[in-house]
Amino acid sequence: MDEFFSPIHTYQVCNVMSPNQNNWLRTNWVQRDGARRVYAEIKFTLRDCNSMPGVLGTCKETFNLYYMESDRDLGTSTRESQFMKIDTIAADESFTSVDLGVRRLKLNTEVRGVGPLSRRGFYLAFQDIGACIAIVSVRVYYKKCPSMVRNLAAFSEAVTGADSSSLVEVQGECVGHSEERDTPKMYCSAEGEWLVPIGKCVCSAGFEERSDSCVACDLGYYKSSPGDQLCSRCPPFSHSETLASQICECDTNYYRSATDPASSACTRPPSAPVNLISSVNGTTITLEWNPPRDTGGRRDVTYNVICRRCAWDAGQCEPCGGGVRYTPQQMSLAKTSLTVANLQAHMNYTFWVEAVNGVSDFSLEQRMFSTVNITTNQAGRTLCKTRVFYNWGHDVLQYGQIVIIIIIIRHCLYAKNGFLLFLVLKVVKSDFTEAADPQIQKPEHKP
Repeated sequence: MDEFFSPIHTYQVCNVMSPNQNNWLRTNWVQRDGARRVYAEIKFTLRDCNSMPGVLGTCKETFNLYYMESDRDLGTSTRESQFMKIDTIAADESFTSVDLGVRRLKLNTEVRGVGPLSRRGFYLAFQDIGACIAIVSVRVYYKKCPSMVRNLAAFSEAVTGADSSSLVEVQGECVGHSEERDTPKMYCSAEGEWLVPIGKCVCSAGFEERSDSCVACDLGYYKSSPGDQLCSRCPPFSHSETLASQICECDTNYYRSATDPASSACTRPPSAPVNLISSVNGTTITLEWNPPRDTGGRRDVTYNVICRRCAWDAGQCEPCGGGVRYTPQQMSLAKTSLTVANLQAHMNYTFWVEAVNGVSDFSLEQRMFSTVNITTNQAGRTLCKTRVFYNWGHDVLQYGQIVIIIIIIRHCLYAKNGFLLFLVLKVVKSDFTEAADPQIQKPEHKP
């Protein structure tokens, strides 16, 4: 019994009077279960040899610990020579006869490592060489690093290495809804502690880290790419209607261009330019305007100018054609002014100025323009072509005289105005006289 009068079951020996003692106590066969190194914790009591009279020279205060590996239970067929010595074990405290009288138990605890082990199981054995000893308990165990999650990588429990200085490398597995940034690794030390974390996992798009796990972004939030960042609230004029959204959809009539990041606000086409004015100089005009009051929330506003040539009758308009010159350019203007040259004189024109941005092409709504109507002035030189027609007259004014009628038609096209003028001149000319023969024949008609 111990000092609390509780019964204790022990294996004990106290043959201290006889020399050359060799008493063995062996455990049952212990399966290794994957352990490469095990530990034996021994609790025992040992009596001080000086407290016993007449045992000088034969009493010992130590015992020896052995082990033997095997792939199966050998029963009672083991031999002493098959065992390998682990250590000689001595007591830190020994008891005396006084301690026995007061039932004071001086219990010693010693731990020894056993390994490396490679067989399926092993035995432990205790050799007594003449001590007065009682073995109270033997606990055999192995150390392992516990399962854990580190840097969003799950590491399963790992058994320690075969010797006291070894480090066992363990590769982690990314938790659900995460992916490797660098291969996660840790090392399990001989003491069952994780050391030297390397690499990590990050939450996938649509998920954020919370308490060593990746959870879906809430409604109204999104995460567009894998990483350490948390879910973000949807940008202005956008929304998410499902959990784990990777992008927020734009509200009605709002859009993103192909180059806009998911973090940018949704935008819309701009309104029409304002304060459009024109100045005419002959067949050249200059247009100027101010930016739209509403840019749609974007900075990439440019301008397109559409030119239409209109006849004097209302509603008869057509594109101005390729001969018109625009300075600096007609489409995708960055500035708010434009010069248009090579127009036709005395002609009506309508110019439409449109503001566009990066999302204008996505909108199904009607485009918004500012318009101005102008009429060009007279300008440029007059281009004329003359055609001459000859016709022989059929009436003779005087004997021997033939009349030739010359018709001159001038087609004059005033530069850029589109008007065609017909000028007809009749010229009577005495081409020649024949006084002798009134029967002279008229020449053949020549065009």
